[in-house]
Amino acid sequence: MTPVRSAPAGRPGVYHVPVLLEPVLVLLGNAETVLDCTLGGGGHSAALVEHGARVTGIDRDPRALAAARERLGDAERAGRFRALLGNYADLETAGLARVEQFDGILLDLGVSSHQFDDPGRGFTFREGAPLDMRMGDDAVLDAAGLLNSIDEVDLSALLRNFADEPRAARMAREIVRRRERRAFATADDLVDAIRAVLGPRSGPPDFARIFQGVRIAVNDELAGLERALPALRDRLTPEGVLAVISYHSGEDRIVKHAFRDWSRACTCPPRHPMCVCGGVALGEVLTRRAIVADSAEVHDNARARSARLRAWRRGA
Repeated sequence: MTPVRSAPAGRPGVYHVPVLLEPVLVLLGNAETVLDCTLGGGGHSAALVEHGARVTGIDRDPRALAAARERLGDAERAGRFRALLGNYADLETAGLARVEQFDGILLDLGVSSHQFDDPGRGFTFREGAPLDMRMGDDAVLDAAGLLNSIDEVDLSALLRNFADEPRAARMAREIVRRRERRAFATADDLVDAIRAVLGPRSGPPDFARIFQGVRIAVNDELAGLERALPALRDRLTPEGVLAVISYHSGEDRIVKHAFRDWSRACTCPPRHPMCVCGGVALGEVLTRRAIVADSAEVHDNARARSARLRAWRRGA
């Protein structure tokens, strides 16, 4: 990969500080057209436009879309940027033409800095914050509604699979017991339930992990990602690149396996003596290992700590 010139990585107070910006620009630097599927406040899109690309940004959050359009107003007026309201897992509902393809596609999964920092959005475990966590109006339930209605078995599975919680069954039982006395409404209710199970020594890392798992369920994030990846792959032009930044082991696993499967020519069983499927690889993995943030970026932006970037290129 050839080096690229530096681009602005974001400023204090800006809606969205883009994570892993430099490697994203390396991977997508030659793209003339880019689809930014998780626009946020437009941090990555602004850098890609400055780098010469025409960018289409999609986000399910109207407030994020408004912030990005303000930030990229000059580019939008010049025809180098457009913003669409919708969910990347269902591109056509966002008004994207079925035949439209892109040289580069970017997914920056998770919550933007502004969403997390706004206590009214309910992504944080700050005292008194509402249990909301919806990324957009298309979410069926907010976090409070989910925690107050989901049955114990499904709640246990949610905590085990999305929050990597070894005491998921006990925590689900505790949440159900508490909501029978009083419905969950604020972050304090969930934090108190976590402490009751994990003990008084539990702290922010535990809260963050559990809250992330609930947020993933509220927004149907893993299932949406699984649905979206093949559709995004098919939106690439020949030799186009799909880059995905994930923040959760489940997300990263889905991306890693999809990229691996698309890059495999033969799909015959491993012990088959010879290939009979005649398969052809759809493309190649560009990142042998996930790219992670260096210490300087983590120092400047703590949320980069768990970011993992993988990329795949479609065949010619």
